[in-house]
Amino acid sequence: MTQPSSPSPTATYRLQLQPDFPFAAAERAVPHLAELGVSHLHLSPVLESVPGSTHGYDVVDHTAVRAELGGERGLRQLAATARAHGLGLVVDLVPNHMAVPQPAGLNGPLWDVLRHGPASPYARWFDVDWDGGHDGRLLLPVLGGPLGDELPHFVVAAGDGVLRYHDHAFPLRPGTEELPLPRLLASQWYRLAWWRLARSELNYRRFFTISELIGVRVEDPEVFDATHRTVLRLVRDGVIDGLRIDHPDGLVDPGGYLARLHEGTGGRWTVVEKILTGDERLPASWACAGTTGYDALRHIDGLFVCPQGSGRLFSHYRDFVTPLADEGGDWEETVRRAAYEVVTHDLAAEVERLVRTAARISGRAPRPGDHAPWALRQALRELLVRLPVYRPYAADATRAATDAAMLGRAATGARGAFRVPEEARAVDLIHDLALGRCPDEPDGDGGHGDTPDAADRADRADFAARFAQTASALHAKSVEDTAFYRYPVLLSACEVGGDPGEPALGPDAFHAYCARVQRDRPTTGTVLSTHDTKRSADVRARIAVLSECPDRWRDVLGSMAEAAVCGVGSGVDGAGPADPMVSWLAWQTAFGLGAPAGGAGAERVAPAVLKAAREAGLRTSWTEPRADYEEAVTEFVHSGPCGPLGAPLAALDAELAPFVRANVLGAALLHLTMPGVPDLYQGSERLHTALVDPDNRAPARFRPELLAELDGGAAPLDLSAEKLRLTATALRLRRRRPEWFGAAASYEPVRAEGPAADHCVAFCRSGRVVTVLTRLSLRLVETGGWWDTGLRLPPGGPWRELLTGREVPGGALVGLSELLADAPVALFAAE
Repeated sequence: MTQPSSPSPTATYRLQLQPDFPFAAAERAVPHLAELGVSHLHLSPVLESVPGSTHGYDVVDHTAVRAELGGERGLRQLAATARAHGLGLVVDLVPNHMAVPQPAGLNGPLWDVLRHGPASPYARWFDVDWDGGHDGRLLLPVLGGPLGDELPHFVVAAGDGVLRYHDHAFPLRPGTEELPLPRLLASQWYRLAWWRLARSELNYRRFFTISELIGVRVEDPEVFDATHRTVLRLVRDGVIDGLRIDHPDGLVDPGGYLARLHEGTGGRWTVVEKILTGDERLPASWACAGTTGYDALRHIDGLFVCPQGSGRLFSHYRDFVTPLADEGGDWEETVRRAAYEVVTHDLAAEVERLVRTAARISGRAPRPGDHAPWALRQALRELLVRLPVYRPYAADATRAATDAAMLGRAATGARGAFRVPEEARAVDLIHDLALGRCPDEPDGDGGHGDTPDAADRADRADFAARFAQTASALHAKSVEDTAFYRYPVLLSACEVGGDPGEPALGPDAFHAYCARVQRDRPTTGTVLSTHDTKRSADVRARIAVLSECPDRWRDVLGSMAEAAVCGVGSGVDGAGPADPMVSWLAWQTAFGLGAPAGGAGAERVAPAVLKAAREAGLRTSWTEPRADYEEAVTEFVHSGPCGPLGAPLAALDAELAPFVRANVLGAALLHLTMPGVPDLYQGSERLHTALVDPDNRAPARFRPELLAELDGGAAPLDLSAEKLRLTATALRLRRRRPEWFGAAASYEPVRAEGPAADHCVAFCRSGRVVTVLTRLSLRLVETGGWWDTGLRLPPGGPWRELLTGREVPGGALVGLSELLADAPVALFAAE
């Protein structure tokens, strides 16, 4: 582990830059955000991207700051204003891919490759398999139909050396301008093809399954230098103070990349968007402060899920939806089926590239395995679907033993998928190659006495890298983007980094996690809401309460009888007359959003529900949309959850309001005071209810006048104001006393004493700050409240509660019914 050599932020504030919210808008927000208490602004990608992009991850030019945002001048002005108010800048960096834009000329390096092919000086930039079919050409799946049907839409601008197709433009290979159209198309360094060919025929690495994003080979030092020169110059100039690295699992060698970046930035604070699963740890060798914080999100959210209630909610869900085991009836079965579908269909091209490479290696082995392509393909699929994490790291010695054990277990299961044991030896080959070993040489030491030639070494390194990259794409697409939408039991658990199969975590697990973070990576990032979360923290906090009252949720849906279920009509092939799964999801989504009856709520809920249905891919999908089904779902949302039939939701909302409040404030306080650097998503300092993108990426809106009123002594009038006061109080404490929360700080659980002790989570930071909050507050009320449960504050003090000004002597045992009489949370400091 490498700690940052620059000061770490005390807290960051994420802003989603876009043409409607450029650098100038961010600059206007600086005084308010400085007053709020953060130390750094966290900016979405700032380099030149596709015009009109609302996210900036589709980079087209690494040498320029995005003109639509104000260019480099605008960024420097923002940095200067931020600096004048005591703030720094953290910037999101996208090393893994670039856009394949329309027209292609927006991406200059790619344009040159399309014109000159492998001879282009930029050919080394892009991860292209020139030998992967198509007569040595790069497949561009951009056509709306088969090539023959689209020929009339091509226009050759011979004088410009450009081939046009609707809004697309492609460079012509020199000397081909005057050829007849069929010969001209066949003579280019690219093959224009129907978009449906991408999944099976693509010969360049892409971001997940998005063909409009092409992989960049930043492992090449020349490519790294060219794509990072501008950002590193801005770091040296003091414009940028820290970095967030997008999708490191797409890189060949994330550890090597981070080491090079660490050197280039002089050790600036850097976090990586690495999603950890289960007990997985960030590789110790990675030169970064830690992750962006989805692992923290999982541990915070889990505290507010009732384990018994979530199990009962599943029973009600099963009765309402009656799903098949692999279509939402069992989490593990649902994940496994989704993984098979994605690896077989969506990632067919990536698997075929691995098959070709494995076949070449096998043919050169001292004892050729005579593995048929089908056997290699099956072995690959069976291994990939059994990986419990996003990817292995063959090049990282610190992960070697862990990855070997994990792949060994996966290989044992994969062999069982073969009927003939001898054919299952293909699994052994794929297993060894995934770990970077030579075939038939478990220790990888060249035991046969033969030294692999350069081509073989290159193929083996390529295979290990591609296997890991494909594994990452498979996990993301099958779990996050498919299974999460097929298992909507408790939607708050279906979140990035989450585990819907085991949504609840207790205080002991949370304390153990925090202690480990403080010990190993004390300046890692932590988050609750991001531009990628499927539901904001406050939406999830609302939904989590349902795990405490599963029978009430059942009764709400039951009170509407058949009207609670979306009828999709008989015109949808194979869909049946109704879709109870999408109905369950729609009702929970509307409850989580707190959607008012009428158009405003429906206009937000309906797109989110339709996106969920498409991602699930059971009755409609992005590539095969079913119009009548989608129309029926939209109508159901408008008339049901967000319409006249939604009255029971409003009643339930009012009934559960005190317990939603406890969850919202409790999660916020945990996030702001636990180990790590909290990142606040724009608007989340107040009550922030947002659904999946694009709903969560609207331009930021601020309420500086509300903060001023609270600072002037006004009492919070609603939960949003109450959350703002809590957030500002905690952020200002962190900024005023960074040593209490930083790398040299400490973390100690503070245990409540009494019959309701499990409903209290409390901890002490550096002997000077105590956080206290309520969990599972509805169950607490139902069991009679706190009774005589108390909390003994640490010695020292006196302890002053920062929200009320109340003082408590050090070492005092205070009843929680008294301590939390006015609010479900408390924040004490001994200053």
